Amino acid sequence: FFLGGIDTVEFPLKFTPKHAGCYHCQVILKSSCDIRVYEVECVVNADQADAQLEFLSPAYQMVTQEIPISNLSCEDWRFEATLEGQCFHGPSVINVPVGETVQYPLTFKPVAES
Repeated sequence: FFLGGIDTVEFPLKFTPKHAGCYHCQVILKSSCDIRVYEVECVVNADQADAQLEFLSPAYQMVTQEIPISNLSCEDWRFEATLEGQCFHGPSVINVPVGETVQYPLTFKPVAES
């Protein structure tokens, strides 16, 4: 299928989602001698925000902060966590199924006063 000597044609699509999530659609192109069906999937992520956690705890006592991770995409997520810094602990792997929110338990266990 050639148009004017070229074998590709630009077909821009534009949509304006109101929310983060996974959007599916079909684009059907018809002519007198051909039908083409294209599956289109767009994943829209929420605006990213910087976050800061502050831990205040009595000397030598641990504190745990639950961090919510919401999966608004169309695929299950598997995270591998790498914690940097002394005294911080948490699971090395966390799974977040589609449409769910899972709490990541970040624990601070101080070994000295500071």
